[in-house]
Amino acid sequence: MTMAQCKRVRLTGTIRVPLQPRDAYALFTPTGERTWAPGWDPAFPSRVSDDAEPGTVFETNHAGRRSTWTVVRREPGTVVAYVTVTPGDRAGLVTVVCTPSDDGETIATVSYDLTALAPEANERLARFAASYPHFLEQWRHDIELALAGSGHHS
Repeated sequence: MTMAQCKRVRLTGTIRVPLQPRDAYALFTPTGERTWAPGWDPAFPSRVSDDAEPGTVFETNHAGRRSTWTVVRREPGTVVAYVTVTPGDRAGLVTVVCTPSDDGETIATVSYDLTALAPEANERLARFAASYPHFLEQWRHDIELALAGSGHHS
C-alpha cells in the first residue's frame, strides 16, 4: 500500500451565529461545543484549566469515531484550530474563525483539511465531503436550538 492512494479534502463553509464573535467563539471550544452538539463529550487525559490553550489534548467518541484532538492555535474570541486524528480513518486540521457580521452577529467560517489514513477510508471521507453543506446546516440548527433553550435571542 502506498499512502498516495489516500484521499485529501479541503472543505470550507460558513454559518451565521446570532451572537457577538467573542460569545460565538466559546461555542467552538472543546467544552463549549457540549452545549449544542448532541453526543459531543470531550475527555481530557490531563487536567486543564483552559480547554482552548494550544497544546491541550482531548479525546472524543462521536459519530461512531474515536478521535484524538490537539488545540494548535487560538486567538480568543476569533480563532480556534485543532489537529484531529481518528486512527485508521482520517487526520487533519479543523479551524473555526469567528468574524463580526454587519448586523452584530457572527459569521463562523469552518474549515476541514482532512486526509484519509487508509484507502478503505477514502469512501467515508468522500461522503463527508459531499455532505459538508448539510453538516454545517446541522451545526447552525443545533446552535440555534441550544441558544433558544438558554434564553439567548437572535
